[in-house]
Amino acid sequence: MKKTILMILMLVCFLSNTGYAQHNQELQQMANDDQASRNVADIDWEKLNKQDSLRRIRVQELIKSGKVVTGTDHLNAGIIFQHGNDTVASALAVKSFKTALQLDDSLNKWWYPAAVDRDLMRRKQPQIYGTQFIKDHTTGEKWQRYTIDTTKVTDEERRYYGVETLAEQELKERLMNQKSVSEFYQKTQSINETIEEIKRQFKQGTLSAYNVSEEAVNNFGYGLLSKDLNSEALKVFELNTQLYPNACNTFDSYGELLLKIGNKEAAVKAYKESVRLNPENENAVKILRSL
Repeated sequence: MKKTILMILMLVCFLSNTGYAQHNQELQQMANDDQASRNVADIDWEKLNKQDSLRRIRVQELIKSGKVVTGTDHLNAGIIFQHGNDTVASALAVKSFKTALQLDDSLNKWWYPAAVDRDLMRRKQPQIYGTQFIKDHTTGEKWQRYTIDTTKVTDEERRYYGVETLAEQELKERLMNQKSVSEFYQKTQSINETIEEIKRQFKQGTLSAYNVSEEAVNNFGYGLLSKDLNSEALKVFELNTQLYPNACNTFDSYGELLLKIGNKEAAVKAYKESVRLNPENENAVKILRSL
């Protein structure tokens, strides 16, 4: 009998340590609420800070009562701790995310370096991964990457945790400070003026004030398409193939709209070009076969 009880206890311990134990549903709901409360248009920060404080207190109680067990539990605890306003909370967030990955390395790894950087920032020290971006202290308008010590972590380590490389972070900072093309269009209500502005900005390269990357222009086109502005979207997609002639996705999007408006011959040509640039574009191959 004693042997049976011992084996059961060992099995429970094993399941807990390998992530098979039941996740704490109350903690999961708190983490969900934490994230949902930050995805609303007008945040009442005074109210939210009180909610955050109550959630952190409750997590501490759950930890003391042994109800934070699995990797997911520790991840959820970290999500709640990270929104504290002091180094005690930020240190607890780092500890929670670290424990979460030790128990289950299949979880989202990005939370850990973000917590480490945030904790360092609150201690007035340079971050090491490069996850934290803040508003320029002088103007309060431009985004900039918070001070970073680039000697502590390699780009290989950054990639492991799902963090951008140093070069990618510099590009991200530039993109964060660029305006959206849709802003220009909403201001002018002229697709022709917007097209000309995109061309001008494209020539500016890294000095462009607007984001005219392949993806940004494509998304602008789909935004017009969602409003049934087919002729406007067609001009945007066509322009994108001209700006980025070696990108298969621009021709795929262009072909999609051409097919939608009934220009089958031009659509086939666009899809063929997309496949030429990327033979593994299964979507384009499938459509060409159907045509």
